[in-house]
Amino acid sequence: MSIFERYAPFVQDYIYRNEWENLRAVQVAAGDAIFNTDENVLISASTAAGKTEAAFFPIITLFSEDMPSSVGCIYIGPLKALINDQFERLNELCDEADIPVWHWHGDVAMSHKHKLIKNPSGILQITPESLEAMLMRKSSVLSKLFGDLRFIVIDEVHSLLRGDRGGQTLCLIERLCRAAGVNPRRIGLSATIGEPETVGRFLAEGTGRGTIIPTIEAKGAKWRVSVEHFYIKSGKDGESSADKEAGTEQEAGIEDAFEPSYRYIFDNTKGRKCLIFSNSREESEVVTSTLRRYSELLNEPERFQIHHGNISAALRETAEMIMKDDDMMQSTVTTATLELGIDIGKLERAFQIDAPWTVSSFLQRMGRTGRRNLPPEMWFVIREDEVEERAMLPVNIPWKLLQAIALIQLYVEEKWVEPPRLDRLPFSLLYHQTMSTLMSCGELTPGELARRVLTLKYFHRISLDDFKVMLQYLVKNDHIEKTAEGGLIVGLQGEKIVNSFKFYGVFKESEEYSVRNEYEELGTIVAPPPVGEKIAIAGRVWTVLMVDHKRHSVYCTKVKGDVPAYFGECPGDLHTKVLQRMRRVLCERRSYPYLKKNALSRLEKAIDMFKDKDVMKEMLFNLGGAKWCFMPWVGTYSFMTLERIIRLKCAKKLGISNFDSSKPFFMVFNMRAGREEFYRILKEETQNDFDMLELIFPKELPLFEKYDEYLPPELIKKGFAEGVLDKKEIIHLFD
Repeated sequence: MSIFERYAPFVQDYIYRNEWENLRAVQVAAGDAIFNTDENVLISASTAAGKTEAAFFPIITLFSEDMPSSVGCIYIGPLKALINDQFERLNELCDEADIPVWHWHGDVAMSHKHKLIKNPSGILQITPESLEAMLMRKSSVLSKLFGDLRFIVIDEVHSLLRGDRGGQTLCLIERLCRAAGVNPRRIGLSATIGEPETVGRFLAEGTGRGTIIPTIEAKGAKWRVSVEHFYIKSGKDGESSADKEAGTEQEAGIEDAFEPSYRYIFDNTKGRKCLIFSNSREESEVVTSTLRRYSELLNEPERFQIHHGNISAALRETAEMIMKDDDMMQSTVTTATLELGIDIGKLERAFQIDAPWTVSSFLQRMGRTGRRNLPPEMWFVIREDEVEERAMLPVNIPWKLLQAIALIQLYVEEKWVEPPRLDRLPFSLLYHQTMSTLMSCGELTPGELARRVLTLKYFHRISLDDFKVMLQYLVKNDHIEKTAEGGLIVGLQGEKIVNSFKFYGVFKESEEYSVRNEYEELGTIVAPPPVGEKIAIAGRVWTVLMVDHKRHSVYCTKVKGDVPAYFGECPGDLHTKVLQRMRRVLCERRSYPYLKKNALSRLEKAIDMFKDKDVMKEMLFNLGGAKWCFMPWVGTYSFMTLERIIRLKCAKKLGISNFDSSKPFFMVFNMRAGREEFYRILKEETQNDFDMLELIFPKELPLFEKYDEYLPPELIKKGFAEGVLDKKEIIHLFD
């Protein structure tokens, strides 16, 4: 029997109605794995390949033959927008078989949720945060809701593999299954997975099953990719023309009011339906307001929407509705919120302002286009401040342009995508799941609490001793209270935290920090850097003296310097393989057919600057006198490790001063020693067997994750030193 014949009649009718001539390869492979085995399944196929149908056609067929007595399938989606989109699609599919489809997240009415609790059935679509809330607040009805749970489908599983949110999802699945006494099969869906076998093991943790990863032969797809470069246009006093006050156009003419890169986007979205991706919410706001202002200056109808996580649900849904309407030729400026699988209709092209930080994001964003028989199309718009010819060498390198080329080439040449990061020391998540478990279960003995939490597979690297240290600290600070009988419950301080709706999520909200010197407030930033790091604000460079996390204040002092400094920690998580490919771009003259005129010219200029330097072998360059530039070409976490080894273990020996860095690209410093001595001492220190805690600065408390501030300082330092910093890649860097 073919997979099509195995489908229920109403599924076959759905396929006929939609005029599908045949099943796609992913649907055949997934159907075979789901129908004919009892294993977990990881379905990896390109965007718009029909992965959702591949999973649900067999599931609802099985349900129609033997209807579950509770919710039979949970669909976990990373975004509300994705759940809303899939809710409509699944409803149409399941209506005829009388299989209810429910959705549950913060924007869903309570009346809808109460109906599910009263009559648990069918398919439940939910976010990790809403599942957390359900486990905490509805623990008494979990067995009723999920007593016959047979499948858990995790959509866009790649988006959950590089931080605490993925760990939270895995913990929630394990806790739910224990509470309901079930062991459902898990099905992961993704278009962009690096190291699928590793992800398959992650998916299977605690199930006693293996994971089938069907081999799906992908057809050779054509892309339309272009990369163009622009210098940011500045006025006499240095401000970007897009930021000038209204009225400038009357003084300088309308054309002078247009920033070239934004004008390029403005002109090439006209009469088309496009997505414009930026790498931050703040940048999205600037881009949208600028493009809308251009429409106003030219007396054209407004045609730009905005979509990101900090705007209201109503505005997000308006943008989604407009994008789904094929008759409305509008474009939406967005962050990662429209990167994932929501179907927003016939998109002609996507724009990417600067480069994304991962190959995965590039593929996901380009994959938003190319639906309905159109090729995927991505236009990179690389923006760079114009620098003087005599500026220091590292500033003259077009880092964003190199990054864009490297991301494209890594996939074109090797089909490479970033692997997951699953071996961290997630103490922040440990706090979160400990408090959530206490909230849902009530009083527990310390031993019972440890058995419930430490046996969750994601915490495999955390010892019982570390857990005891955390519990003692939380009792001392009244996050947890010890009862007269020796049990543990949530304490008064803990109640303030767990009773907030913000507790359900493990990702940090964007809380602004006020930046001050001894005289005045300079402005605000979102991610405060560690003490000793530099930031650029109010047109000057400052060194951070103190970070007061309770008052959300950063205190600093002015220093000289013209090397750009990033706000907070790293601007993005770049993999070493991306940096190494960027290095090759800089030192090899070859044709990249997608580079447009300005981008090609800018790359050739950069290559000419390095033509007399052996970039593939040399990493340390003299900038004149005692000033040096070090470019190690390693990923973000290895770069941070190397930076700390230099500052904490090598600086005195080498006579290093005035140290500055632009993570993860280069470090600039003054040094009394020469090149050979630098390499010799750095090699010795990197290969020494030292405690990674030695790479924590004096008085530094590296708070990076959401709940770090509630943890004992020794665990915060250990989590950062042994779970974030990475020495493996740099041990043989100088061989």
